[in-house]
Amino acid sequence: MDASTPLGTALVHRLLRFNFIVHAAVHTNIPEFMFSEFDDNKKLKIFHSDPFDYHSILDALRGCCGLFYTFDPPQHPPAFDEEMMMMMGEEEVRAAHNVLEACAQIDTIDKVVFTSSVTAVIWGHQHPNVTSISHLDETFWSDVHFCRKFKLWHGLSKTLAEKSAWALAMDRGVNMVSVNAGLLVGPGLTIDNPYLKGAAEMYENGLFVTVDLNYLVESHIRVFQDLSSYGRYICFNHIINKHDDALALARKLMPLPLSEEQQSTRVILQRISNKKLNKLLMNFKGEDQID
Repeated sequence: MDASTPLGTALVHRLLRFNFIVHAAVHTNIPEFMFSEFDDNKKLKIFHSDPFDYHSILDALRGCCGLFYTFDPPQHPPAFDEEMMMMMGEEEVRAAHNVLEACAQIDTIDKVVFTSSVTAVIWGHQHPNVTSISHLDETFWSDVHFCRKFKLWHGLSKTLAEKSAWALAMDRGVNMVSVNAGLLVGPGLTIDNPYLKGAAEMYENGLFVTVDLNYLVESHIRVFQDLSSYGRYICFNHIINKHDDALALARKLMPLPLSEEQQSTRVILQRISNKKLNKLLMNFKGEDQID
C-alpha cells in the first residue's frame, strides 16, 4: 500500500517472484498493464483501498502477515498555495494513523515496514549552534517548527506522519520499522518533486542523499525479513557532495546554461550516516541477493 507508486509496484513484482502471496492495495485506478505479467498468478490479489476509508484498509489487510506502507505526495504540488500544502500534510498524517490503527486490529500482522523520508531526519540541525553534531543518523528528527518557518512541506508532512505512526504503533503494540529514504532517482523524477525544496541547503550541509529503486526495494525486503530489525533505517546509496554529481542530477531535472557548467573540485563533508542499514544488509552476505 500504495502498490501503484513506483516503490509499491516494484515491491509487488519482487515479492511475487519470491513466491509470496501479495495483496496489492492501490489508492487510484491503476493501468491494466501494471501487473499484466501476473494475470494468471493466483498469489496476487488487487484491492482498491482508500487510506481515508478504514474499512477498505481492513479488507486489504485481512490474512496478511506484513504490510509495506508508502504514501506519495502529488509530484506537481501547488507552488504557492500554503493552505493547500498544509492540508495535504494533514491528509498524509490521517492516512498513516488509519493504516496503523487497522494493523492493530489484524491479528495476523507481524510487522509493518513504514516508508518515510530522510527529510523527516535532516531539517533544523543546520544552525551554527549545533556544529558539534558531526553526523545525523536515524535518532534525529526534523524540527517541525523549522519546516513550517521555511515552508519545507515535504519534510513537515513526512515528519508528522511518521511520528503519528510511531506513536500509534507503540500504543497499540504494532511491530513497526521505518525506512527513511533519500531522494528516489528514476525516470519519473522532475524539478517539481517536493523532496527537492531546500536542495541547495541539503547539498551545502552534506545531507543531499539519493537512492535507486532496486536498492530501496532490497532494503525494504531485508528489513521485513530480518527478525532483529527495529526502529528507523536511513536508506540511501549515493550522496551528492561533489560538483560533478550535483551537475549530473541538475541536468536530469532541467537544461543548464553553459555558465552553470563550470568545473569545481570541492567535496562537501558528508554529515549523514546509514550505518545501521548497512550493518543489517551485511548480515545477508553470502545469501542470494535480490536482483
